[in-house]
Amino acid sequence: MNHYTEEINRRRTFAIISHPDAGKTTLTEKFLLYGGAINLAGSVKGKATARHAVSDWMEIEKERGISVTSSVLQFEYGGYCINILDTPGHQDFSEDTYRTLMAADSAVMVIDGGKGVEAQTRKLFKVCVMRRIPIFTFINKMDRDANDTFELLDEIEKELGIATCPLNWPIGSGKEFKGVYDREKKCVISYADTEKGTREGTATEIPVSDEERLTEFIGKSAADRLLEEVELLDGASAEFDLEQVQAGNLTPVCFGSALTNFGVEIFLQHFLKMTTTPLPRRADKGLIQPAENEFSAFVFKIQANMNKAHRDRVAFMRICSGRFDANMEVRHVQGGKVMRLSQPQQIMADERKILSEAFAGDIIGVFDPGIFSIGDTICMPKENFRYEGIPTFAPEHFARVRQVDTMKRKQFVKGIEQIAQEGAIQIFQEFNTGLEEIIVGVVGVLQFDVLKYRLENEYNVEIRLENLPYEHIRWIENKDEVDMTKLVGTSDMKKVKDMRGNPLLLFVNSWSVGMTLERNEGLILTEFSRN
Repeated sequence: MNHYTEEINRRRTFAIISHPDAGKTTLTEKFLLYGGAINLAGSVKGKATARHAVSDWMEIEKERGISVTSSVLQFEYGGYCINILDTPGHQDFSEDTYRTLMAADSAVMVIDGGKGVEAQTRKLFKVCVMRRIPIFTFINKMDRDANDTFELLDEIEKELGIATCPLNWPIGSGKEFKGVYDREKKCVISYADTEKGTREGTATEIPVSDEERLTEFIGKSAADRLLEEVELLDGASAEFDLEQVQAGNLTPVCFGSALTNFGVEIFLQHFLKMTTTPLPRRADKGLIQPAENEFSAFVFKIQANMNKAHRDRVAFMRICSGRFDANMEVRHVQGGKVMRLSQPQQIMADERKILSEAFAGDIIGVFDPGIFSIGDTICMPKENFRYEGIPTFAPEHFARVRQVDTMKRKQFVKGIEQIAQEGAIQIFQEFNTGLEEIIVGVVGVLQFDVLKYRLENEYNVEIRLENLPYEHIRWIENKDEVDMTKLVGTSDMKKVKDMRGNPLLLFVNSWSVGMTLERNEGLILTEFSRN
């Protein structure tokens, strides 16, 4: 066993996913509060003068109050070293979330007790299922009126196709919220509206067998209802089975209120008991075990201009195995170079800490002079393997981009290419027409605003966007066998190529995809490309 196995084994790396406004950022802040990483959690929706949430740093995020990029936060709690990957809740930034989920070992799903499962939750959940990662559910905002608890669980099971196992049970909601019943301890933990930004709050534990005290504390009708529901629950809900949780088939559920700090630490403690140490990852030479192999990592995110003062670009890597040392030489497999990673750092929102070492499970940011791409593998110089690629999802909206000042072509191309390398947008060009026109594809239309904003603010280039009618894009899986010039399409089809020169087809109507396949025997089209 390596001397660093102990460090790897205490790592826990997870992503937080939710629909916008379910309270994800507040929950993240409260986790940090318990870990002592911040002393006072700033309420996210404060006045303009209030502190911005620790994990939101881009100007456009501060203006709109939404997280558009995922940030990485690390803290210590109870002997564990925890890495949280905070993801954008807004659906227009789901691309970034998909990639972040590739770097996590489990996911915490935050659901608004008053709204239940929402559209965005479904989409993200599918990615978790695709990767079979364990999901832990926190039903938030119990200090507001919530839906019926049985209905909420039923909805999770029906909508997401995963069994639920409540670890605790809420007693009322909104003004009637009295606390939660802990199923393992068989006691009620009372709710007190604690001071919002601090971790001290008084919680009283009352054994459910002490009926007199229970009635006195929560009232007779709430006590009767609780005992009835608990009986129902014990008979109806799935048995807790850690193997099923870790296989992604069963989600443990906790209830609480992140805003008032209630139930957050209980959830964190349950979660840490059930999550695993960093998981092995698949590479072209088989599974790479975290503690048994030397350093290796893959790039899951690239972010330019994180700091206005530095005009920099950071590649985020998930360390998959071994120990990273800032002085070591590593191989960048796709670039075919042996190099030192420059300025390895841990980025706690807008604060940075230069690292001398890190371990499997950790996320590090390194300075990127423009050589890394999403999905790249980094390993020891004597090794040469690749981790499996990160899927590129199909954009759903397209626009032609033109710069207003043609003299700024150089800045325009540089800016748009850098933003595309981060993976927020995809850029295409006309196929073999010699036209220099650039077409941008995005998963959500809000990305167009971000593109415009960033080109103006970071590259001093003004652009005009002309929306295009295309809604469907297909990569050509067997591109080496297809002659693009002889491809017979439909009238609403456009041939384009991506940054790497791969041919793609854009369609206005979905039925045109089928028609094109019929007209070109042997053609294989796919909805996403694995880089």
